[in-house]
Amino acid sequence: MEEFQGSTVSRRTVVKTLGVLGVAASAVSLRLMTPTQALAQSAPPGAVQPEEKVEATLKRLFGNRPISPADGKVKLEVPLIAENGSVVPATVEADLPMSSANYVKNIYIISDKNRRPLNAKFDFSPEAGKAFIATNIRLGQTTDVRAIVEMSDGTLYMAKREVKVTVGGCGG
Repeated sequence: MEEFQGSTVSRRTVVKTLGVLGVAASAVSLRLMTPTQALAQSAPPGAVQPEEKVEATLKRLFGNRPISPADGKVKLEVPLIAENGSVVPATVEADLPMSSANYVKNIYIISDKNRRPLNAKFDFSPEAGKAFIATNIRLGQTTDVRAIVEMSDGTLYMAKREVKVTVGGCGG
């Protein structure tokens, strides 16, 4: 045993007391927290939500901006049938300007039926010279895959293609 300010206190008593004080302090702080503070600790507005629908993803990313069909400006290549949804190759090539005045700013790959539809986002600058990406994505089930190209002026172009998945890759 150790002496603590003239009295004999065991180490066990000190640890127990500190534990009780910690629990009490936590309880008091939780009681003082208002519902607004509790909500503020959840995901901020505009953040990805669990089980987000594709419409909500498009709204979160692009607001109310119109998305034009690609009409040959954006080429999306994904297989028609993916034997394994865990590894689905995807390439996107944009035949659009890459000058300092107007260039491909972002390429998004979105899968409509995934729990979180946004598969990938790629950033570009005019120095890239060409907007081209190649990657693998995961698909949980048969779904439409979209490639959306965002220009520096805010214009949006979309190419879309259905991919049939035989073995799901997102826990399916």
